[in-house]
Amino acid sequence: MNSFLNSSQKSYNKLTSKNTFVSAMALVLAIGFLSGCTIIRQGEIGVKRRLGKVNPVPLEQGLRTYNPFLTSIITLPTNTINMEVNLSLPSKEGLTIQSEISILYRIDKKQAPKIFNEIGLSFERVVILPVFRSAASDVSSKYFAKDMHSGERNTIENNIRDTMMNVLGPKGFIIENVLMKSITLPKDLSRAIEEKLRSEQEAQRMEFVKQKEQMEAERKAIAAEGEQKSEIINAEGQRKVAEIRAEGVANAMRIDAKAKAEANELIAKSITPLALQYFQIEAFRSLAISNNAKVIITDGKTPLLGLPTN
Repeated sequence: MNSFLNSSQKSYNKLTSKNTFVSAMALVLAIGFLSGCTIIRQGEIGVKRRLGKVNPVPLEQGLRTYNPFLTSIITLPTNTINMEVNLSLPSKEGLTIQSEISILYRIDKKQAPKIFNEIGLSFERVVILPVFRSAASDVSSKYFAKDMHSGERNTIENNIRDTMMNVLGPKGFIIENVLMKSITLPKDLSRAIEEKLRSEQEAQRMEFVKQKEQMEAERKAIAAEGEQKSEIINAEGQRKVAEIRAEGVANAMRIDAKAKAEANELIAKSITPLALQYFQIEAFRSLAISNNAKVIITDGKTPLLGLPTN
């Protein structure tokens, strides 16, 4: 009986050891499989390195499997990175300008293996920041301090970006923009610029007042000229009216004189000796029937009227 129990116990122990070994192996395989998987997320690019050699073909986003004992996958960011730097910039006149500058850059996906192989993951410290400091100093030294605080700022930013791209572009970096967010000028220079701006504003104000007064003078001159022209037009109109009236009166007089002349001519043509004799007879007849006392002297042809005598 004891022998049977001992045999059963030994069989159970062997079975338990075998199950434990299988479980351990399964756990090791599971850990190995999981450690050989990685996910390349959006905004990242993968670089595969096998036995120290970097694969020149980048890995796009998604699930990637690899042999964790021989291979590793490193991810690099591909989104735009904002790198902020506080920098002292030299000016053309030898002043030092404090500035806070943002560098917007990103990695070229196709050159990610090259960046990792030649520069490593500390590319900001190794290449971007030194190149930026050199480019910013070279460009700013060509401009006056006041230019960094005026409309020339955009030109300075573009020149710094272009200079950086000439160096970093072949290395696999894309410099999108360089932004000078704040400029701190020396106090004396700031005061001088403010005074100059005030003087320019005052000059512009005086120029505006001058132009306004000039426009007002021109307006008055135009108004006076308009009034003068209006008076001339009115006088010309009155003169023409008077001429028309005088011409009308002269025409009327000529017409009246012509009518009288024609009437007199008609009368003269209508007076004949018989008509004159008729008028004489009528005149004698009228005198004869008049009640007034009168003296008539005549030669038998033409009567003469004399005054009555007392």
